[in-house]
Amino acid sequence: MSSVSLQLSRKEWQVSLLAALSAFCVYTCMYAFRKPFTAAGFTGVQFAGVDYKIWLVIAQTIGYTASKFFGIGFVGSMQTDRRAPAIIKLIFIAWISLFFFALFPAPFNVLFLFFNGFPLGVIYGLVFSYLEGRRTTELLGAVLSASFIFASGFAQSAGKFVLLEWNVSEYWMPWITGLLFFPVLILFTWLLDKTPLPDQRDMYYRTERKPMSKKRRKDFIKTFFPGLLLLITSYIMLTIIRDYRSNFASDMWNELGYANNASVFTQSEIPASLVVLFLMSLLILIRKNIRALLVNHIVIISGFLLSIISTLLYLEDSISPFWWMTLSGVGLYIGYVPFNCMLFERLIASFRYISNAGFIIYVADSFGYLGSTGILFVKNFTRMELSWTAFFMRLVLIGSVAGIILVIFAAFYFKRKYRNSSALKGTDI
Repeated sequence: MSSVSLQLSRKEWQVSLLAALSAFCVYTCMYAFRKPFTAAGFTGVQFAGVDYKIWLVIAQTIGYTASKFFGIGFVGSMQTDRRAPAIIKLIFIAWISLFFFALFPAPFNVLFLFFNGFPLGVIYGLVFSYLEGRRTTELLGAVLSASFIFASGFAQSAGKFVLLEWNVSEYWMPWITGLLFFPVLILFTWLLDKTPLPDQRDMYYRTERKPMSKKRRKDFIKTFFPGLLLLITSYIMLTIIRDYRSNFASDMWNELGYANNASVFTQSEIPASLVVLFLMSLLILIRKNIRALLVNHIVIISGFLLSIISTLLYLEDSISPFWWMTLSGVGLYIGYVPFNCMLFERLIASFRYISNAGFIIYVADSFGYLGSTGILFVKNFTRMELSWTAFFMRLVLIGSVAGIILVIFAAFYFKRKYRNSSALKGTDI
């Protein structure tokens, strides 16, 4: 196996690193318009007997979920010259929604969290479309994935800082936090848009990427349906657990004794960012696409196992609350990240299917966030007398065991399908 460094010129590495940095910054900025409000407690405010913050999280999650279904066609068919303007316009709409959220009184401003979530849901697919189909996609995707691990905690820390240090109300804090990040967003979106398209060697190793019509999207799903069903169901488990942890991190940290620590959100996510960045970047060294596809399955299983083990250790008082939250987060992101880049990237390359990974990522995401929305209703609108932390533990243990079983079956499916695809014999790079 020849070294990737020998295949890329110095200029190509420079282009890749600039694209990675730009993508990281754009998506980090996006989180500044999505997550800061979750750092607020909205203590004492209720609507219909339910905590007001729960209504806000549900409204934004419903908007985000609806956006994922919309993104299947929107991202899958997006033309390259329209991506950067779309990113700026969509995030601007989300920012204006936060302005009206602050302007209107509760409970009427709940609606604006829906309008905030909807445009943000397609940003990932637009950003990733600049990175897919390249020999360095694992590296680029690892950096992009590290951004949403780091950015979630960073955005919450920024929101908490604005609350504590600037004495801003909980309602205006999200809009002001977004104001700080908007100029940076414009700069790095412009830089990202300067990324050259994949060249002929990229297409040779990773298959050509093109916008897909509705018919081609349906054909793709039919071709790989059993395997996709197994993977997407496991991804639903991961999304439910990860999204719950992200949305209610503030509440769990409060229960765990970190109520006045604004930096804990970022401190707990940095290890996950670094571990995921390191592990996922190593996949670039695996040239044979089917082998890399199967290794992705192993990585996902490893993430589930780490989440289970860290939770059991915490229940036995063998690790501190901080390290439990940190290690469970590392495990969840190790499992979650491949679905957002490497897994479907290598699936397309393995079977030489001219398409794009953004489309199938959004198929998975749409059902993942649908599951996340459903679990919010189960937790908050049933008589389940569990704390935020106790409920999270149950999600980790039950969801991770189910996820491991599903991913094992998916790996066997794709391995067998590849062996039975006679047209592919000798064609995998």
